[in-house]
Amino acid sequence: MTVKVVGIVGSYRKEMTIDSAVSAVLQGAEAGGAETKKINLLDKHIEFCTNCRSCTQEKVEGRRGKCVHNDDMDNILSEIDGADAVVLGSPVNFSTVTALMKRFIERLIPYGYWPWGEALAPVNRIVKPDKKAIIVTSSACPAFLGRILMPGALGTLKKAAKVMGAKVAKSLYFGPVAGRENAQLSERALRKARKAGEALVRQVRANR
Repeated sequence: MTVKVVGIVGSYRKEMTIDSAVSAVLQGAEAGGAETKKINLLDKHIEFCTNCRSCTQEKVEGRRGKCVHNDDMDNILSEIDGADAVVLGSPVNFSTVTALMKRFIERLIPYGYWPWGEALAPVNRIVKPDKKAIIVTSSACPAFLGRILMPGALGTLKKAAKVMGAKVAKSLYFGPVAGRENAQLSERALRKARKAGEALVRQVRANR
């Protein structure tokens, strides 16, 4: 049975660090025999969550409730729901993910059950993770320092993966990047990302 991996890119710059890193992970997954799809949030129409909580009120069948917005988000989440693994990528902006990725993440609330008057916080509808995830970020800070000094992006991406029913199998932090204009990831970094993609597919198959 074919493994499906969906990559979500939350970067403002196409073909640069995060876009290239997510593409490399997907290339590695393809080399491992997976079917892949990359979704660049920059190309999608995603409205802001208004905190109306309509999507959280009913114990609907399936993985998530229905959002009131009519945009691209439902199709994106359907792709993720039908996948075996997800790759989430965003550079570090102001110590966390980009606003582009944050807007996407805030729209994950349909995965929660949160009826009025019954709880202080949403309960995840997906109790047991059934997917794997790789989270990817980058900054101008060396990677080992970035993980310590600016852990916000990785932490946010990890929580987003959990909400969607995915357990993080690998976190990739690339740095220092952006030392010069239009700098690209090194071949060593890309090779690391491809290997992570190959390993991801092996883990999915091992857990079937």
